[in-house]
Amino acid sequence: MLPSGRRQPALTMHRSKLPYFFLALSAVLAIAAVVIMAVKTGGLERFRRLASPPAVPAKPAAPEKPAPPPPPVPGLQDPMPPEDPAKALADLGVKTGVAEADPHALVNNIAKALESGDFDAFARLVGKDACPDQTLSQLKELSKAHPLKVRQPDGVREIGELELDTRTRWSLDLEGAEAGHDRIYLDLLKKDGKWSVEKLTLPPPPGEPVPRAVLADSLGVADAFLQAVLRQDFEFACDFVDPKTVSDVKIATLCIIFEEGNYRLRQSKPLRAMFSRGDTTGYLAHVQTTGTTDVAQFSITLRQPAPMANWIITEINLDQLLADYANRVAGGDIHYSPLVKNPQGGETLALYFGFDEDGINPRTRRQLEIVSHVLRADPGKKITLSGHTDALGTAEYNNSLSARRASTVRDFLISSGVSATQIVTVAKGASQPRRPNVTETGEDDPKGRRANRRTEIYLDF
Repeated sequence: MLPSGRRQPALTMHRSKLPYFFLALSAVLAIAAVVIMAVKTGGLERFRRLASPPAVPAKPAAPEKPAPPPPPVPGLQDPMPPEDPAKALADLGVKTGVAEADPHALVNNIAKALESGDFDAFARLVGKDACPDQTLSQLKELSKAHPLKVRQPDGVREIGELELDTRTRWSLDLEGAEAGHDRIYLDLLKKDGKWSVEKLTLPPPPGEPVPRAVLADSLGVADAFLQAVLRQDFEFACDFVDPKTVSDVKIATLCIIFEEGNYRLRQSKPLRAMFSRGDTTGYLAHVQTTGTTDVAQFSITLRQPAPMANWIITEINLDQLLADYANRVAGGDIHYSPLVKNPQGGETLALYFGFDEDGINPRTRRQLEIVSHVLRADPGKKITLSGHTDALGTAEYNNSLSARRASTVRDFLISSGVSATQIVTVAKGASQPRRPNVTETGEDDPKGRRANRRTEIYLDF
């Protein structure tokens, strides 16, 4: 014990607090060890979750509103939304119809759809542009009047070109329909090497009058004229020509050539476009005889007198056709022609006879049947028949023979129903030869004499 009144030394006081110091240090070290172990075992995160207050669930973020479109720029259109290429192609096919490299195959498929009554297939093949709903309804009404059956054979027919190698016209000739109501026309357009229907034309409804040419453009008039000639319908053919420039003789001659030569329009491109200059258009008509592939041709020129007026035929050049006819019918004698020049001007029909003969042979009979039809249709028309001979024989004999030849023709026409007042006959003997009767060396020329044995029919109208 220290003496009373004296303070304890500082060292003694510090020693009394040492146990507390070591106790705090031990606690700190223990906590540090626990923290290290928690980090190593992943328990720190659990420790934090336990030590932290429970989190409040966050509300889902509201979707962002799209930014408003920029204001339109004046003078510029908004871009079109992207379109499905497949759908665009399908829509285009519905509008323009099916395209084929072979136009004949396309038209045949259309004919099959028509005959089967599958109007949906018909509409798909033709396309909405050429066959809108109203036209399709008209076609269905037409089918109620009579079955839409294509005439056999050759009911699918190419008419000709509207534009060289670009536009062409076809016809579906219907069986059982009245004349003028029996054709459906298809105008085809070639694009990128394939053909599709550009225009569809239906016949007039039953009972309605039929125009001269259902399609009154230049190709329609040319085709209607040739179809009339093929039917030997002289009067109807005359409706399509200008009488000031195309004579009745030329039309009758074309009828005779088609009949005698057994000519028919070629199946492929029968009418080919030669030229088109505003109000004037030219076509080359291709014809051939049955059983051969040889083609003959002649040209047709048409003119439109005024805008919206009907086209008319102003010229028919038969030179190449007559040469082909001479080879086929006359054995190569180009002077043995049904169309000859008249000494008084104009053209006449010539009917030929054998040597020293005045009888009518089958060929002459067919020609006269056409002439008799023309005269019966109009009793006011008159003709002059002039008989001719070659140079063999006396003048007196030849005059008598030429008179008999003219009279033979007159008698046939009268027996066919032509009035005798419409016919005038004259005998010319050997006075007006068409060809020389002898060669340049003075020898006999049988071909020349053959062309002189004839009766000429001069149409005075």
